[in-house]
Amino acid sequence: MQPKIFERGVVLNKHICIAGLLVNEKSHQAPEVQQVLSKYGTLILHRSGIPYSDCDRGLINVTMKASKEELENFKAELNKINGVKVESLCLIEDADELDSCETS
Repeated sequence: MQPKIFERGVVLNKHICIAGLLVNEKSHQAPEVQQVLSKYGTLILHRSGIPYSDCDRGLINVTMKASKEELENFKAELNKINGVKVESLCLIEDADELDSCETS
């Protein structure tokens, strides 16, 4: 089991979350999107992308192990990029649950 992360005396649980990105004007926005994805690379468990080149769009799916704060910062940085929209959901509120074989 991994230790909890503490920030200013508060325990930050890591969550398993999925983020979906819609990148419009992909040919122009891709370098900036890639820069943000690289910045958060240590939190990303899986990433896949689907080009939709007829309209110069791209769809990216990212699975992350991140605290709520890390996820919100990730989304905020991407949403600041013109033509990028990000939505997310968390599947598991405490990633340490994955270390147990018990299901609920």
